[in-house]
Amino acid sequence: MESVSENESKKVDIYRDTWVRFLGYANEVGEAFRALVPVSMVWASYAVATAYVSADAVDKGKKAAVAHGDNPGKTTRIAVAVVDTFVWQALASVAIPGFTINRVCAASLYLLGRTTRWPLSVRKWTTTAIGLSTIPFIITPIDRSVDFLLDSSLRKVYGGGEKHE
Repeated sequence: MESVSENESKKVDIYRDTWVRFLGYANEVGEAFRALVPVSMVWASYAVATAYVSADAVDKGKKAAVAHGDNPGKTTRIAVAVVDTFVWQALASVAIPGFTINRVCAASLYLLGRTTRWPLSVRKWTTTAIGLSTIPFIITPIDRSVDFLLDSSLRKVYGGGEKHE
C-alpha cells in the first residue's frame, strides 16, 4: 500500500504539470509580437500571465490550508505559501522574462534597422521570430536566479519553509 506522501507526490499540479503552465508565458509571447500587434494586445498578454500567477498563488494557499488543517500558525503558513508563490511567479514568469524579451526584441529591431536594408515588415517579423526563439533559453536561468534571489532575501524573513516548487 502506498504511503500518503507518495500518493500526494503523484498528484498533478494543474498550474505546473499541464498545458495551463504555458499561460504564464503569455506575456513573453506578447512582447515578442509587440512590433506587429497593437499595444493593447501586449497588455492583454500580461493580463493572462498575471491571472495565471494569481490563480497559482491562490491554489498554493488552498493546498497549504488543507495540509496544515487546524494546526497553530495555519494562517501564517497559508500567507507564506501565497506570498512566496505570487512573488516567485511574478518575477520568474512575468516581470523578468517580459523585460528580457522586450529588450531582446528592441535591440534586434534596432540592429536590423542599422545593419540591413530589409523592409520594415521583414525586420518586424524577424524581430518577433528572434523574441519567440529566445523564450526557451531564458526560462531556466531566470527561474534559478529568482530562486537564488528569494532564498537570499524574502525566504530568510519567513524561514523558507514554504519554498515555491
